[in-house]
Amino acid sequence: MLEIRWHGRGGQGAVTAAKFVAEIALSENCHFQAFPEFGPERMGAPIQAFTRVSKEPIYLRSGVENPDYVVVLDPTLLSTVDVLKGIKSGGSLIVNTPNSPQVVKEKVNAPPEIGVHTVDATRISLETLGRPIPNTPMVGALIKVTDLFPLERVLEVLRKSFGKKFSEDIVMKNIEAVKRAYAEVKSV
Repeated sequence: MLEIRWHGRGGQGAVTAAKFVAEIALSENCHFQAFPEFGPERMGAPIQAFTRVSKEPIYLRSGVENPDYVVVLDPTLLSTVDVLKGIKSGGSLIVNTPNSPQVVKEKVNAPPEIGVHTVDATRISLETLGRPIPNTPMVGALIKVTDLFPLERVLEVLRKSFGKKFSEDIVMKNIEAVKRAYAEVKSV
């Protein structure tokens, strides 16, 4: 079972991203869970969301305590939240930031066995969507780092899922955002 913990702020799309990864898992005939953890916070407050993906049934009904991957949509959270809490040895941290992976690794004091990956998802979302919503670019970065699903499958599910809610123009801009983040993610 693969476990992902998402850190973001209300309104950045962390919950939507967690659910979108679950939709992709469904299309791949995997078992999955996706759920948020937040209270009565307002827009901009720190939130967490979780995704589990497995080839076998999932019986856990708790938050993700020991994630394989941690995805951070807002780099300001690196100073206020212990994003590495419980991360498995050999796990990876994926951060939306213009900084290099080495800078982030030092900032969070990541041990050598934790991979650190960065992508400027905010810049990508501004350039493709015209709004600072980093969730779809961060899904692109996650897919590149994890190799969990083929990129074409991700884009196919995005077309189908987003096509029910958004115009063709918005769907195509989100596809571009995913592709760019997939191509631009940096690792250390």
